[in-house]
Amino acid sequence: MPDSTTLARAARRLLVIYNPTAGGSRRRRFEAVLADLADLGCAMDVRPTTGPGDAGHFAAEADVQDHDLVVAAGGDGTINEVVNGLVALTPPERRPPLAVLPLGTANVLAAELGLQIVPRQIARVIAGGAVRPVSLGRTEGPDGQGRVFSLMAGAGFDARVVEGLDLRLKRLIGKGAYVVESLHQMCRRQPPPLQVTVDGVPYEAASVVVSNARFYAGRYLLAPDARIDEPRFHVCLFRYGDAFNTLRYALALQRDRLPVSRGFEIVSGQDIRIEGEGRAPLQADGDIVARLPVTIRPLPNALQMVTSAGPA
Repeated sequence: MPDSTTLARAARRLLVIYNPTAGGSRRRRFEAVLADLADLGCAMDVRPTTGPGDAGHFAAEADVQDHDLVVAAGGDGTINEVVNGLVALTPPERRPPLAVLPLGTANVLAAELGLQIVPRQIARVIAGGAVRPVSLGRTEGPDGQGRVFSLMAGAGFDARVVEGLDLRLKRLIGKGAYVVESLHQMCRRQPPPLQVTVDGVPYEAASVVVSNARFYAGRYLLAPDARIDEPRFHVCLFRYGDAFNTLRYALALQRDRLPVSRGFEIVSGQDIRIEGEGRAPLQADGDIVARLPVTIRPLPNALQMVTSAGPA
């Protein structure tokens, strides 16, 4: 696998996997980044997706002999597909490093990697940023089927919001669609608490987010000590699930005060199991990927990603 020193010596050969549903300013950002990359001497093979699954399929076809980097151009969902496609490549030496061109609603991974939403800065990072190993997470349901995530997996309120989200409304108003669905979910019956086990220790919570990264829903601080390059999860437990406390948690998150809020606790661990009522949904990186019960474990140094100059 090429290292950062090798890649810095020559113009990078890029496989760009692009979600063309991004419009308006995001489409202009994409075109500006590609123009800057061309100016920097990068060779590009651009492959637009036409539907779900395409991004992962294109990533699984990447060849480290032909591509120095795979660039995921889209939101966190598109990036998650690319991550799963790359992880499917075996042995690990076949996996080209991953770079991110953020075009989504929240762009949480871009925040985690220290990227700004500025075309010239994005292009410079893709063309010459350091390549570093990162650890991922893997969910596994009772059927043995699994899904890899880079950021977080959540059950409870946030998963119900993701499941009920109106995608047409999201295309129209972006993050506002999450607010609308959140209000709708607050008015519904509160399910029984989740049973969460972290390295053999049992906990009970209304909602849980198993975080592999610091940020949530954009650049809001969720787990201050989490690091994407460490194979240890920060399990965020929301004790209360009623409408008042859910709103209180949301306001605290927006003010970067959630980690010190009443009824919120973070415990760290590597072997996580979540159980709940019926077939409650689990979201990972913003998409529903499984139904409870699930087990979540880390994948140490599973992939290399391009970051900005600061720490990942």
